[in-house]
Amino acid sequence: MELIKYSSVNVYQEAQEVLSNVAFSIDKGEFVYIIGKVGSGKSSLLKTMYGELALKEGEATILDFDLMKLKQKHLPQLRRKLGVIFQDFQLLSDRTVENNLKFVLKATGWKKNVEITQRIQDVLDLVGMSTKGYKYPHELSGGEQQRIAIARAILNNPEIILADEPTGNLDMETSQNITELLRKICVQGSTVIMVTHNMQIVEKYPGRVFRCKDHRLEEITQKNKEMNDAEKELANEPDSNDQNHTHREDNIHFKNPYKSFKSLIKLKNL
Repeated sequence: MELIKYSSVNVYQEAQEVLSNVAFSIDKGEFVYIIGKVGSGKSSLLKTMYGELALKEGEATILDFDLMKLKQKHLPQLRRKLGVIFQDFQLLSDRTVENNLKFVLKATGWKKNVEITQRIQDVLDLVGMSTKGYKYPHELSGGEQQRIAIARAILNNPEIILADEPTGNLDMETSQNITELLRKICVQGSTVIMVTHNMQIVEKYPGRVFRCKDHRLEEITQKNKEMNDAEKELANEPDSNDQNHTHREDNIHFKNPYKSFKSLIKLKNL
């Protein structure tokens, strides 16, 4: 079952074209990597999928939404079918884990407290954080915060998970644990699209692999030479843990997490 399809799509950041003639399709239940150097268009492509970056050229659909014709008022409908995971977690620092999750559920239309409480416990159990509901984000490790971010992303049983460098700030062991969790979620039925520059993860946990390079997107899943070339390229990338390293295209982080959430779900009167 085809969930995403792009054909002859050009992706722009402001007036600059970052990807041209993008064409691909992704089916239900697939685990997909998007790799590439900093500034190659990985995050820009992901942004187009949840409507953060508008498309104007080509044809693109996701979950039967036509991204070329998508209006601002329809963004909440799309985003409630997606789960988005950020590299820097985007948890609300002034409330507990449980209240972070409750905020999202209430914002997306859940009314009954019993059902809200049960759903929160269900997702915390799934990500291995069942005893952490009373904790505040600053009391958790990076890996634990990312698990909570994943729990938040799957609250509404999304058909697609979009993960932008979810392991970028984590050590290798924790990165593997997070990837295993995402693969578990994929096996349960969600399509997962993961932006990464970590080729060790890509090799250890196989999936479909697309590479952004020279303003193009190409699938290199079965191409050994291209995979080896990609590994060499990414091996020379700056460490993503270097806090001084940023790039306009890949820096999708929001200064204010409240603004981030409200931007994604377009809520009023909160």
